[in-house]
Parts: sequence; C-alpha cells; structure tokens
Amino acid sequence: MKQTKWAVVGLLFLISVVFTACGEKKEAAESPSGTEKAASAEQAETRIINYLGKEYKVPAKTDRIVITGAVEAMEDAIVLDVKPVGAITVGGQFPELFRPITGEAQSVGEKTEPNFETILSLKPDVILGSTKFKPEVMEQLAKIAPTLPYSHVSTDWESNLRLLGELSGKQEQAEQEIAKYKSDLEDAKTKLDNSVKGAKVLAMRIRVGELYIYPEKVFFNPVLYEDLGLTAPAEVKAAKAQELLSKERLAEMNPDYIFLQFSPDENKESPNALEQFQNDPILKNVAAVKNGKLFINAVDPLIQGGTAYSKIEFLKAAVDRLTK
Repeated sequence: MKQTKWAVVGLLFLISVVFTACGEKKEAAESPSGTEKAASAEQAETRIINYLGKEYKVPAKTDRIVITGAVEAMEDAIVLDVKPVGAITVGGQFPELFRPITGEAQSVGEKTEPNFETILSLKPDVILGSTKFKPEVMEQLAKIAPTLPYSHVSTDWESNLRLLGELSGKQEQAEQEIAKYKSDLEDAKTKLDNSVKGAKVLAMRIRVGELYIYPEKVFFNPVLYEDLGLTAPAEVKAAKAQELLSKERLAEMNPDYIFLQFSPDENKESPNALEQFQNDPILKNVAAVKNGKLFINAVDPLIQGGTAYSKIEFLKAAVDRLTK
C-alpha cells in the first residue's frame, strides 16, 4: 500500500517537472534573444527614406545635418530655414546669401573640397553630399555618417525640397512652398503679354571671362521655357551642357531680353569681364543691350538655378523685368 502511495507521489512530481520545463521553454521561445533585442533597438533608432527611387537608412533623429558640395541643399535650407551644423564656404567665408542659415555652422570646406576631419568632428546624423562628387568622395563621407547624394538636376527640385523637409521634420512646410511656387507661377503667366511670349529671351553666365549658355533644362532655363512657356532659342535647344558662346554668335542671335549672371568668384582671373562685355561695340548693337533689356544679376549670382529657392527668386525677378 505504501509502495503504491509513493509511486503516485513520484508520478505527480514527474508531471510537475515536465509541465514546468514546458512552460520555461514556451516563455523562452516567446521572449526575444539578445540579438533580436539589439536588432529591434537598431530598427527603432533608424528609419528608411525614399529619395529618387532609392532607399537610404538614416537615424530616427537627424538634427545634426552637414551639407558639403551640394550648394542646392544650401539653397533649400534657406527656404525651409534649416540650420546645418556644417556648411560650404566660398573663398573661406559664408556668402551673404547663406548668412540666415550659417550663423552657428562650421565651415566644412569649399564646394569641391570637403574637409573630412572637420565633418567627422561635428558628429553629423546625416551628410548631404552632391551628385557631382566622385564615388570615392561619397564613400569616404559614408564612413562618417549616412550620406545622401543631393541632386544637382533642376527637374529634381521638388524631390530635393521634400528630402530636406523629411530630414528636418519640416515636411508640411516643404509641401506649402512647392504649392506656393506653382500658384505664383499661374499668376505670373497672366502678367506676360503676347509680345513677351513671342520674344527671344536668353539666360547667360560669365565664367572665367567667357559667355556661357545652358540646355533647356539647366540653369534658369526651366523657369523661362518650361514654367513660363517662352520659346527657347535654337542655340539653347541644341546645347548639350554648359556651352561657350562667342560675342559674334550672340550678336547673330540678337535676343530681345538677356538675363546675365556675373560673380567675381567665378572670374578671379578676369575681374573686368563684365565691364568689357558692356562696352564691347559688337554687343552694344544687340537688341537687349540697345533697348535696355539687359538684366545683370537679377538674382544673386551664386544661385544655382534649379532649386526651389532659385525658382522662387528668379520667377519674381523675371516677371518683374519682363513686364516693365
């Protein structure tokens, strides 16, 4: 009888042990491992940004933004009032154009010469490089922090502004600025009369003492020919990239309106190039020059042309001058 009693007790104990072990296994299976916890924490501290058809992993918070090489990003930062911790200088200084956003920024080098040591010391959350950078430069920057290639192509202006808006937490403001430009554009179109719409309008830049024109979708041309609907001269349509234009060829084109940009920083070896252009006897007979329709630096000469800021500023300047 006693043997039976102890057998029952032993059986009950065994069952208890089995159920306890099963419960521990189940709990272990349901609880994340150390590796899973680390992966989960990493996922919570990062996010994926979609930009121009590619995905980029960046920190969940991107408060410390460094801009290097991408003057386009500097312009967009003005529009959204984003203050980078590191930014581009020109001739070792922050140009007046960028003073509103560079009050507390450190120089990270010139446009084509990023200072990797300074960028590293700033401990950026994200770096905005340029699509003009060589792959090895982007690779070096990516070793410091997640680096995105900010587009220099004018048709990407909306995507660029939205990217900066997402990184800075100003998505709504970015959308408002895009909508406002499009609204202002519709108003501008109503102000242009038929004589202007049929005129020959040309945007040019003096660089290293020479005249240059650009393709239809580069510089300020998208505002003139795509947005405002003006007719691009044949020379602009034929241009494949930045193209040298002789003064004789310009005289043959004989544009009715000229928007001419001149920056001393781009003409250090030819500081008198603008004065020489204005006094050239051949160019004095060009319709735009002769009729007072030559507009020099209608906007800041450092403006790139294909950004939200460029489009906003140039649209106002162009309509103001074309309707006088």
